[in-house]
Amino acid sequence: MRREKEIDELEQRIPELAGAAFARAYRQTLAAGYSVLVSDNGIIYEVFPGGTRKVIKQIEPPTQVVKGSKLNIQ
Repeated sequence: MRREKEIDELEQRIPELAGAAFARAYRQTLAAGYSVLVSDNGIIYEVFPGGTRKVIKQIEPPTQVVKGSKLNIQ
């Protein structure tokens, strides 16, 4: 039972760790002189090292999902 609790605690940290990893990769990529693609309010942007953004494509806005709910993707 203790092992299961430890695993649950580690799993709860996954979003925090993933967010930190993506933020670090984003900064490192821009610092290396490369651009990155980001999505914001249904628009995909290319972000350049100097901070400028170029619209690449408009997409459907993100789907809001309540924590703990299930979403069927077809």
